Amino acid sequence: MNSVGQAAPAFSLPASNNRTISLSDYKGSYVVLYFYPKDMTPGCTTEACDFRDYHGDFAKLNTIVLGISPDDVKSHDKFTVKHELPFPLLADTDHQVAEAYGVWVLKKMYGREYMGIERSTFVIDPEGNIAKAWTKVKVKGHVQEVLDFIRAQQK
Repeated sequence: MNSVGQAAPAFSLPASNNRTISLSDYKGSYVVLYFYPKDMTPGCTTEACDFRDYHGDFAKLNTIVLGISPDDVKSHDKFTVKHELPFPLLADTDHQVAEAYGVWVLKKMYGREYMGIERSTFVIDPEGNIAKAWTKVKVKGHVQEVLDFIRAQQK
């Protein structure tokens, strides 16, 4: 796991709306990078919609929101349209970025073990360093917590 103060691992990934997005595109801004397991699932939909609902607040703080999951761009496009998401979703289909951030982990459900995304959020500061990391995120109240953290950084 990357720790606070370290340089955020660089990446370039295909994204919704037929774009390619690199972390370096946002140098000089705060970036909220949130990793989620799967499009169209209840928890992931709630989290995405919470980020959508607070999007204007993040924008006022010069903060970009990026969602990343192993789903492909086609899935992201459907998810974006269905829930009117105003921020890009990035397709990490080979989970290399998730691995670089330490969130591709062994998971257990119903007695079955498998590799997958551990719901996590990183705030990357304008210089490209990790300012804060949340792992094993519980969706309820999380987006407000992220917003409060960024507000505190800018005082």
